[in-house]
Amino acid sequence: MQLAWGTATDCGLVRPANEDALLAEPPVFLVSDGMGGRAAGEVASAIVVDEFRRRMGAESVEPDWVAGCISRAGTRIRRLSGGGATVVGAAVVEHSGEPYWLAFNIGDSRMYRCADGLLQQISVDHSLVQELIDAGELAPELARTHPRRNVITRAVGVSARAQPDCWLLPGLPGDRLLLCSDGITGELTDDELVTLLAQHPDPQAAAAALVTAAVQAGGRDNATAVVIDVLAVERHGRASRSTPPDDAAALGMPGTEQEQTRPRGSARRQPPTSDPALRPAQADRHPAGNR
Repeated sequence: MQLAWGTATDCGLVRPANEDALLAEPPVFLVSDGMGGRAAGEVASAIVVDEFRRRMGAESVEPDWVAGCISRAGTRIRRLSGGGATVVGAAVVEHSGEPYWLAFNIGDSRMYRCADGLLQQISVDHSLVQELIDAGELAPELARTHPRRNVITRAVGVSARAQPDCWLLPGLPGDRLLLCSDGITGELTDDELVTLLAQHPDPQAAAAALVTAAVQAGGRDNATAVVIDVLAVERHGRASRSTPPDDAAALGMPGTEQEQTRPRGSARRQPPTSDPALRPAQADRHPAGNR
């Protein structure tokens, strides 16, 4: 995949330090949000980034390697930090010789896909409010103002059982991916996200605009954004700029037309894959903590 990307982060207007960390070094892009205060959270998110930085410059990685990075980061955090961290990322992997994204997350940092003016939430929050929404006990539009919106149910380093949810997505030319901490989504609606992404074709300008808007909207938390544009995809030795992979349906993933009909901001939940290693783990339903 030929990619362009941009990154931005800001402490915000309330927090004394920035506990967010990011990585934008192909084949891995991620955002990690530390929890536990400066002495713990800042170290925890930095550990997550450090583990994933070790494959920078490679063309792709393997799903087992991603899981191993999260496991090693959790062990180091429990030994050195005492805090925890969320992580959301997109890593380039190969499937049947073709480039795909392996999307992964633990916690409530999010991944979105934007294509043809439609915004889709790929990741699913590991949070108390998401569980209430799933149970039909809370309307989605009330989640951003719920008094316990900062309670997450899974985090790197808090429990050795914490495993990432993973999705295998085809690399599609023209796609734009957004990885962000909840300092972005806690201040901006989905409509505001898609508007800002559409207004700024350059990914660096888009990332900066998202962070600036989140700070101006209240800045109650650290705000971090990574924006990735897929410029072209080479398949079987030929560059493609508009044609999705033929085997997307065989993997149990929606094709382009189906994806475009999904409601804006809807979460894609656990599409089946042929590889058990890529199926989302069962959620650890014990609260991991407040942020």
